Amino acid sequence: MTSHSSPPIDEASLHALVDGRLAPSEREALQARLAADPEAAQTVQDWQAQRDMLRGLHLDVLREPVPPELAAASRAVGQAGASVDRWQRWGGMAAAVLLAIGAGWLGRGQWDAMPGSSVMAKARGAEFGHQAVVAHVVYSPEVRHPVEVAAAQQEHLVQWLSKRLGRPLKVPDLAAQGYELVGGRLLPGEQGARAQFMYQNGKGERVTLYVGALDAGKAGTQASAETAFRFTSEAGTSSFYWIDQGFGYALAGRMARADLLPLAETVYKQL
Repeated sequence: MTSHSSPPIDEASLHALVDGRLAPSEREALQARLAADPEAAQTVQDWQAQRDMLRGLHLDVLREPVPPELAAASRAVGQAGASVDRWQRWGGMAAAVLLAIGAGWLGRGQWDAMPGSSVMAKARGAEFGHQAVVAHVVYSPEVRHPVEVAAAQQEHLVQWLSKRLGRPLKVPDLAAQGYELVGGRLLPGEQGARAQFMYQNGKGERVTLYVGALDAGKAGTQASAETAFRFTSEAGTSSFYWIDQGFGYALAGRMARADLLPLAETVYKQL
């Protein structure tokens, strides 16, 4: 008698389950399949944890009414089939990164209206640190696809991201601190591309370095000047961030400030 194994569960179905977009009958059928697929079930649990952490980062935003301008933009996107396809390919969690960055971009206009370039510089630095935390929350729990390019192709990874960010990048070495490079990925940013490098220690704990331009091409502005370390902590994730000649750097991890600081200092010295 020939046995037939079920085809693997596609990621689109898993995203639909996590996002609550399945009909009751579809949800029950998929959950039954997950009971026989431990790997897929673990993926769902990881994505659900990501969703909960992201919601924890933006509780104040979730409780606010949707601005009319954003609602109009959403309707416009809904009418464009190509745009919808792109969002579906990104998937629920990656789209959340874009929403978080977009919310920061909307807030940027409010900071621009405030007097004092130093206030704007601090606001944009804090926004950058927040985006680093969001990116860490989204990608650090990933089991199947934590990075786009693995550390085995480090030379290609650095060249690719350097070209996309328009600046030679350097990957810090954290081996002495017990962390090895996992790889990196390209992310969207309000002023161009952003890069994320991921590291992992022997316990499976991960930290990510988030890099990108701030006020590119505006040499001499407050935002372009070098800034001291600043610290932020949201939803159990900490980040040290700083700006050097118009470029932002942020090291994020789910650890206490005292544990993250030595790693951030090492990264800073090597960059």
